[in-house]
Amino acid sequence: MAGSVPIGGGAPVSIQSMLKADIRNIGEIRSQLAALEEAGCDIVRAAVPDADAADALAELKKMTGMSVVADIHFDWRLAVRAARAGADKIRINPGNIGSREGVRAVAKCCLERGIPIRIGVNSGSLEKGVLEECGNDLAEAMVRSALRQAELLESCGFGDICVSLKASDAPETIRANRLLSARCDYPIHIGVTESGNVEYGTIKSAVGIGSLLCDGIGDTVRVSLTAEPWREVVAAKNILRAAGIRRGGVEIISCPTCGRTKIDLMALAREVEEGVRDIKKDLKVAVMGCVVNGPGEASNADYGIAGGSDSGVIFAKGRIIEKLPQSQLAKKLISMIRDDNG
Repeated sequence: MAGSVPIGGGAPVSIQSMLKADIRNIGEIRSQLAALEEAGCDIVRAAVPDADAADALAELKKMTGMSVVADIHFDWRLAVRAARAGADKIRINPGNIGSREGVRAVAKCCLERGIPIRIGVNSGSLEKGVLEECGNDLAEAMVRSALRQAELLESCGFGDICVSLKASDAPETIRANRLLSARCDYPIHIGVTESGNVEYGTIKSAVGIGSLLCDGIGDTVRVSLTAEPWREVVAAKNILRAAGIRRGGVEIISCPTCGRTKIDLMALAREVEEGVRDIKKDLKVAVMGCVVNGPGEASNADYGIAGGSDSGVIFAKGRIIEKLPQSQLAKKLISMIRDDNG
């Protein structure tokens, strides 16, 4: 458990993101938290670079119902301080957390408070010498680093452990997590680190995260993007939906268009997507360019549009409901969906 969110043990795959402002910048933090909650985030992580930031976790906890993870690097004392301030989970990096004695102190503090620890290994900050030990095999080195740290925690009687192995290279991330999954039963947090901007970063993350999910690997996910935190949550939800892992919300299916398309399908698809974004019910909505692709090929959609020449039809479960001018299609479809589903 991370606060109220179960991780592993057959629990639904949870979605995480990270605050992208100093934890003491209350106005910006409130704004980011509100957007994350609206997007459907389960767990939020905050950087803890110093003692004041660790203490500020107590105030952060009052601002959100999401579980809060303290992200710790370089100083194990900050992990202890964050745990005492009420963090729901502590993330430590074996590559820079410090001495074994310090890790033992973190384990003792978290054990006393029932706080889980994530061992977060990043390819760019491996502990000294481990890559050479593994013959420069990066994936193997990441696994060895994580399991070595887990063994240290276990030696302290601490077993509430989650592990993540992340690289900026998707294939290396996939290989490392496959190796890890074969060697331990700890819940695994998956993601591709430093994946890039919204467009390319989402694609890279979909390759890395999606491949692992389809292997049955991954208990919680974070899509790391150079973008607003809520965009990471939207991307994660879409990856989980595409992998068949998580249902709920509206899935838009739309054809790629071709020479038969006589309406502005791209604009229609955008308008429909925006109009139903907040609906929580599990629905499939089709936006199709012509009668070839809809309603016949989209007969499994709950609702849909099929274009014609300056007009189109609205259909539900393959049955045509109404023919309308192009200018009215999206508004009518959105209205119908909202009336039926709240």
